Amino acid sequence: MRLLLQRVSEARVSVDERITGQIAQGLLIFVGIEPADTPEDIEWLASKAVNLRIFNDDDGVMNRSVLDVAGGILLVSQFTLHASTRKGNRPSYSAAARPEIAVPLYEAFHQRLTALLGRPIPTGIFGADMKVHLLNEGPVTLWIDSKQR
Repeated sequence: MRLLLQRVSEARVSVDERITGQIAQGLLIFVGIEPADTPEDIEWLASKAVNLRIFNDDDGVMNRSVLDVAGGILLVSQFTLHASTRKGNRPSYSAAARPEIAVPLYEAFHQRLTALLGRPIPTGIFGADMKVHLLNEGPVTLWIDSKQR
C-alpha cells in the first residue's frame, strides 16, 4: 500500500462537478493499493499518517501531527501510485490491485483512519474520474510505502 500525503491549507475533490469531500487545514492522502496488501499494512499506514509530525508548532518547527492541530483528512484512491515506468513511455498499472481486491482494502483503510482521527473523513469516489483541488502548505509532500518500513 502506498500513500502520497500532502499537508494542505485546504483541499476538495469533485466528481461530475459535485464536491464529494473537502477539508480545511490537514492532510490530503492519496492511497494506492496492490494485491499483496494486508490488514497489517492498513494499521501501520493509518497510524503513521495520523501521527506524522509535519505541522508547525509555535516555533515554526514541524513537530505536530494532524491530531495535534485538529486537522482534517481527505482520502482519495489513486491506482496510478503503483505505476511502472521502466519500459517505454506508457506506464503500466499491472501492480495495482483490481477493484474486487482494492475496494475492501480501501474501505478498511478509510475506517481505520476515521477511528484513529476520531471524526468522519471525507473521500472521493473509488474508480471515478475525480478532480482534486488543493493548496499545498509548505509545500510538504511525503511518499510512504508499507513495503518499505
